[in-house]
Amino acid sequence: MKKIIATTAAVLTLSVPLVSFAMDHSSMGHDDHSMMEMGDVAHQEVVDGVKAVFKVLSMKEHMKMGMPKEMKETHHIMVEFKDAKSGKSLTEGEVTVKVQGPDKREQTKDLMGMQGHFGADYDLSKKGKYGVMCKFQLKDGKVRSAKFWYTVK
Repeated sequence: MKKIIATTAAVLTLSVPLVSFAMDHSSMGHDDHSMMEMGDVAHQEVVDGVKAVFKVLSMKEHMKMGMPKEMKETHHIMVEFKDAKSGKSLTEGEVTVKVQGPDKREQTKDLMGMQGHFGADYDLSKKGKYGVMCKFQLKDGKVRSAKFWYTVK
């Protein structure tokens, strides 16, 4: 019994720092527009009536307060979708982004909905050209895709 209690206590103690480093982007205190106003537009295009605007931010710019040393992701990729005709934000759906690095290593993540846009963190630590491929299905059920090149200098 003492071993079970000690093991449980050790697991809980070790998991607390990991939980504290997990990022909850929804509680970062940004309003709907401040995140999309940060950084420069990396790519934008209209796909089947939906305007997709992509931004790539360094984590230093994104977090302002500094990065935990354990964090290996160096950039935050975000995309905002709008109806091309009305300009109305489209915030419901599923978004997946695959990034292929200059070393041909791939990272695929589902982007999380965050206050008017979708986003996730990626490791873009190597200098060079990255292929960014996005597949998204918004509320209308239509599957769309967009892709572009992003260069890390």
